[in-house]
Amino acid sequence: MAVRFAFLVAFFFLSLSDSGECAELTADAVNGAELTSRSLDRDKMDPAAAKLEVLLDRARFSPGEIDGKFGNNAQKALKAFARAKRLEASSKISKEVWDALVAADSGPAVVAYKVSKQDVKGPFLKSIPKKMEDMKELSSLAYSSPREALAEKFHMSEDLLKALNPGKSFETADQDIFVANVFRTSDPHTTVSRLNVDKAKQSIEAFDAAGKLVAFFPATVDSSEKPTPTGTYKVTSSDANPSYRYNPKYEFKNVKVSRPFTIEPGPNNPVGSYWIGLSVGQGYGIHGTAEPSKIGKTESHGCIRLTNWDATWLGDNVKKGAQVELH
Repeated sequence: MAVRFAFLVAFFFLSLSDSGECAELTADAVNGAELTSRSLDRDKMDPAAAKLEVLLDRARFSPGEIDGKFGNNAQKALKAFARAKRLEASSKISKEVWDALVAADSGPAVVAYKVSKQDVKGPFLKSIPKKMEDMKELSSLAYSSPREALAEKFHMSEDLLKALNPGKSFETADQDIFVANVFRTSDPHTTVSRLNVDKAKQSIEAFDAAGKLVAFFPATVDSSEKPTPTGTYKVTSSDANPSYRYNPKYEFKNVKVSRPFTIEPGPNNPVGSYWIGLSVGQGYGIHGTAEPSKIGKTESHGCIRLTNWDATWLGDNVKKGAQVELH
């Protein structure tokens, strides 16, 4: 993805006290954040948490949606990164793990970005239907606004994007905004040969042919309505921008139709921006989602959901025939 960055040149050291008070959430505050003994909040935005999430994202240990909070998905990613580096795995941030993250990629966590004409071109949907059967009438399941599109482009929550850019509309081209710096300076292709899908941990681990853990993703796995099978399967397909075909045989309790129907592609499609087919059987796969904030927090329809950007990276790097272990 080609993006134009104007890297920040102003940095200052941020001292976060143990009083529990957070520094103001600004680009400089995030870039200057350093590790302290203060616990990060699960529910409030914090410069250090935002920096941690960006560092984890660039290391391919995804926190899911970067929201500036030290929630469950960020904690899971931190533990996975620590294990991969053979450091003590904990939901608390140790100096050793923080230093390893910074050493992996020392670029700024937040950068300036000039909104392009393509970012605001659209078309955008005024609203996304809540019922799946109502989506079949639309020509595409596009973003609902430039703000949603920009937030997803940089793996961010819309709330964090707004917090870093007070007063910005995101509606016009050529305005400068601050965004999460999620694109690595060097990003060679990685061949993923095996996936470990863990229902209990709500996560996916990706391994290369040598057995090295190369990526981690929080996921939404399983549901009481349509449980995800367990066992060993294979990747059968990888498709960007998929359409979604609903079959009444799926018997989703909130879908009341008697005939199959198709929903056109788009990031707000029920399977998001990417579909990775599995040999489990018809209708099962790993895919994106229209609601990245809910990854790992709600049930699926039996499939395995990732954020659109995580599903896209995995789909672009997993090989056909890769082993998939569903635990």
